[in-house]
Amino acid sequence: MSTQWRNKIKWDEHGLVPVIAQEVGTNTVLMFAWMNRDALAKTVELGEAVYWSRSRKKLWHKGEESGHIQKVREIRLDCDADVILLKIEQVGGIACHTGRHHCFFQKFEGDAHDGEWETVDPVLKDPENIYK
Repeated sequence: MSTQWRNKIKWDEHGLVPVIAQEVGTNTVLMFAWMNRDALAKTVELGEAVYWSRSRKKLWHKGEESGHIQKVREIRLDCDADVILLKIEQVGGIACHTGRHHCFFQKFEGDAHDGEWETVDPVLKDPENIYK
């Protein structure tokens, strides 16, 4: 299989590209992650999201522990070729390791002098029951 298609992407100095996972149907942005060339190739091969974990320095097949895999329906590249958008079906309805539907559950309230982050979305499943 040719890898030429990956050369269009503007990888950063660490060989990574930012990835947004968006839910098909609702268009909810579920999460943000990173991919390297191998993660992207594996994502295409499996039809499931595979990311690069910067903290663990290894490929991370989303849902490998939790079972909450992301089935990839479309892969899009932005106009500058430096951000990938995955249109995905979130198995189990939980994308966040906190047990929530998506990772963007904290909303800023207030102003520049007196603001705070409020949790606005519920935990759907206790992470203790998701990760062994």
